[in-house]
Amino acid sequence: MTATDKTAVAPPVTPAELPALRRRTSAVLVMSQILGGLGVPIGIALAPVLATSVSGSEALSGLGPTASVAGTAVLSVPLASLMTARGRRAGLVLAYLIGAAGGGLVVLAAVIGNFPLLLLGMAAFGAGSSANLQARFAAADLAEPDRRGRAISTVVWATTIGAVLGPNIAAPVSRGFAGTSIPETAGPFLWAAGIFLLAALLVGTLLRPDPLLTARALAPQEEQSAESRSLRAGLSAVAASPRARLALLTVAVTHTVMVSIMVMTPVDLGHHGADLELIGLVISGHIAGMYAFSPVMGWLSDRVGRLAVIGLAAGLLSCAALLAGTAGASHGRTAAGLFLLGLGWSAGLVSGSALLTDSVPQATRAAVQGLSDLTMNTAAGIGGAAAGLIVAGSSYGMLNLVGACLLLPMAGLALWSRVRH
Repeated sequence: MTATDKTAVAPPVTPAELPALRRRTSAVLVMSQILGGLGVPIGIALAPVLATSVSGSEALSGLGPTASVAGTAVLSVPLASLMTARGRRAGLVLAYLIGAAGGGLVVLAAVIGNFPLLLLGMAAFGAGSSANLQARFAAADLAEPDRRGRAISTVVWATTIGAVLGPNIAAPVSRGFAGTSIPETAGPFLWAAGIFLLAALLVGTLLRPDPLLTARALAPQEEQSAESRSLRAGLSAVAASPRARLALLTVAVTHTVMVSIMVMTPVDLGHHGADLELIGLVISGHIAGMYAFSPVMGWLSDRVGRLAVIGLAAGLLSCAALLAGTAGASHGRTAAGLFLLGLGWSAGLVSGSALLTDSVPQATRAAVQGLSDLTMNTAAGIGGAAAGLIVAGSSYGMLNLVGACLLLPMAGLALWSRVRH
């Protein structure tokens, strides 16, 4: 370590203590993911509906969830920088606190009918999603190389409990605000803000020692200067590794396709007579697909290979677009399509994240992981904004067709890489 590097360093851990530390870190991350999973899906289920209500325009409905995704993207780099300097704990706590503040702004915007303030609140609310995404890399910090896929997938899976309950809680929580000055579609955001505060308290109290700083302490042979952990160093590491580039493309494309189709599904369901409870049920099934089977994806990623699971992701997402895009008034067909959409996202995120971690040196991983979340959420933000325009100008079916076409470069590059190696 250079003399000018002021970065905090975790206390050294002996090899005998490492297995217990892995279990403890995983348990804390699992608990935080359960809480985060209760809060984040509130925005997924209600942001398009709330944006339409406050703006008075269905064409702007996609901007609500898009603002959340954009907030997640914008915050990815500063949060990654903070984690690089101070560890995972500091970054995760700050992200949850920003998400809680965003939930409060969303409620205020809905009360006074201010659409720009609503978008600002949704952007800050997206920090909760950023915390959930970054937690998967925290799980990989101390994992053995041949178990990284399973370590990542365990934390992703933990979101299932809260994520499935979250959208279904939205309706009863909404009714609790009936007769108050807070619109029913905004009330659940206040509840989500409290959940994020609990998650911040949990991580800040129990995620000790910090997994990222501990991983650095266990790898003294690698260059640990501040320069080696900069965003520029992360970009150089990705540029130097074809597999890192494929991993970055995988997480970006799978997330963009998932977000673009998912954010407009509540609006399409509403066009075909679905009420809030049914919309919540469909979104719950989608989120179950995203998270519940992630351990399977992690196991396959470790045993069969990252590239094979990337190919599986492309196939699942293509089937999802076909089902959802041709569902029409068939709510069951839409639900099946959304479930496969979540399953394909899980395959792409787990395999892509594991491949990315494998493909770059330990010193640059935090920067590269922040770059990954910036890329995937920026792309998804653009996709979410375009989704509303595509549906308004054409149809929900056309949106699904566009999503399927986005998968072609990812699938082709994965196949080429598999054949080459």
